[in-house]
Amino acid sequence: MSFDGLFTKAMVAELSQTLKGGRINKVHQPYKNEIILVIRANGKNHKLLLSVHPSYARVQLTNESHENPSVPPMFCMLLRKHLEGYILESIHQEELDRIIIFEVKGRNEIGDTTYKKLIVEIMGRHSNITLVDQSRNIILDSIKHVSYAVNSYRAILPGQEYILPPKQNKANPFTADETDILRKLDFNSGKIDKQLVANFAGISPLFAKEVLFHAGLVNQKTIPAAFLQQIELARKNEATPAVTASEGKEYFYLFPLKHIGEDIRPFATLSEMLDRFYFGKAVRDRVKQQANDLERFIMNEKEKNEKKIKKLEATLKEAENADIHQLYGELITANIYAIQKGMKEVEVINYYDEDGGTVVIPLNPQKTPSENAQKYFTRYQKAKNAKLIVKEQMEKASEEVIYFDSLLQQVLTASTKDIAEIREELVEGGYLRERQKKQAKKSQNHKPVLDYFYASDGTEIIVGKNNKQNDYLTNKLAARDEIWLHTKDIPGSHVVIKHKVPNNETILEAASLAAYYSKARSASKVPVDYTLVRHVKKPNGAKPGFVIYDNQQTVYVTPDEELVLKLAKS
Repeated sequence: MSFDGLFTKAMVAELSQTLKGGRINKVHQPYKNEIILVIRANGKNHKLLLSVHPSYARVQLTNESHENPSVPPMFCMLLRKHLEGYILESIHQEELDRIIIFEVKGRNEIGDTTYKKLIVEIMGRHSNITLVDQSRNIILDSIKHVSYAVNSYRAILPGQEYILPPKQNKANPFTADETDILRKLDFNSGKIDKQLVANFAGISPLFAKEVLFHAGLVNQKTIPAAFLQQIELARKNEATPAVTASEGKEYFYLFPLKHIGEDIRPFATLSEMLDRFYFGKAVRDRVKQQANDLERFIMNEKEKNEKKIKKLEATLKEAENADIHQLYGELITANIYAIQKGMKEVEVINYYDEDGGTVVIPLNPQKTPSENAQKYFTRYQKAKNAKLIVKEQMEKASEEVIYFDSLLQQVLTASTKDIAEIREELVEGGYLRERQKKQAKKSQNHKPVLDYFYASDGTEIIVGKNNKQNDYLTNKLAARDEIWLHTKDIPGSHVVIKHKVPNNETILEAASLAAYYSKARSASKVPVDYTLVRHVKKPNGAKPGFVIYDNQQTVYVTPDEELVLKLAKS
């Protein structure tokens, strides 16, 4: 729990410095659990993100772009009515709880001055955003409705009085001295970090573990000193926010968490740090929810074709024995006088063997000699005809496996808009049911929305993240003399550099994008081919997104999320 009471205090200070006195110009609700307020303050527009996502609840300024729905949700409409044009008078925290209150002033429809409160409670899956009429303390609405049947202490419903969550009656760490700290702790019971969390407001387990790390030996002298030292860092509002990584996991906080490790990345502001920390995380979570059925369908189709290939391989292996079936049939016919019904096998001279050897032929005792011969001739003819058909079916099944493998990679790197296009593609390919067709027809004339990046020298780089985008980018948007890139023999995105003669650094940056948006995202030294767009061709009847190319050169790069973020913000 990185977003604790101390972190909330620092975030309130950062937001107050940037936004206080600003005007709320726009309200958006791009996703179910997130609100964005566009606030004009200090001569600049700022985007304030209020998220009550069950896993990623937070309040921060953001530079990320979000796609808004064509029809705004009801809560968004209500916020627009009550907040747009209002002045943000103050931002404060409720004691040291994870509750941030935005107080605004404006005029209603008849011109009277009114005061409202927008209250954000950051409490994991119980997080909420509530709009309150300040003069009456009455809830106008909330992003999540909570009835007394769910919470017996209070209801979060329109028309109800707003009641703060119950107090935890913990000590204020900012007013505590060494004596207060020692009075709260029982050193004989152990688990000092848990005792700190249980007794002091605004303290998270991460903060408590950091205190223990700086204390070294746990005793009545070191713990109070380390605790007060860390509290002083939070008190000054001179945060040095940092993301600390260890064993593949990342943690953010007001300051570097030395107890986690030494892989530390500092940031200028809390909001900048959160933008970086949550880069792609919330998007991937939303995509996973929206595309869960789609991913399962694609995986099933891929596995179905892989099983089909195995069966066809067995059939082909049997078909390779076609000549043996023919030989057995001819030898039975030639020796029919020596074979009796009821025999399970017969040993005869192989006339086709130059050495005159013998061969043992299995027989069906229920059949006559001529019926056994006919059985082998039938198998021979069937196997001979099957060879060509089986090879053709194996090629088609292999193409399907490659196709669905590429779709799986696209789902993993997709945004919400990309998922809709992947669904459309599967409908058009006849893989999904007809019920999706209306949506597909509606979007037939819609140009795919591509992702744009900018190299260090300002050169534009365009990335297609699904087959529709790849086809549009490579076959329609890109000029013939521009540079096209793709991971070598690995499913991934088409990338185009909008320059005829880019420098080597730009080519490497574009190659990094191609590697990042590919199946090899977590690998190192990924081979990426690049060539002129004129050398890239789509074969007739090929699957969406499939191309062939020549005259390519290859570079090796390691996917770097930091570089991707840098190129996206350039």
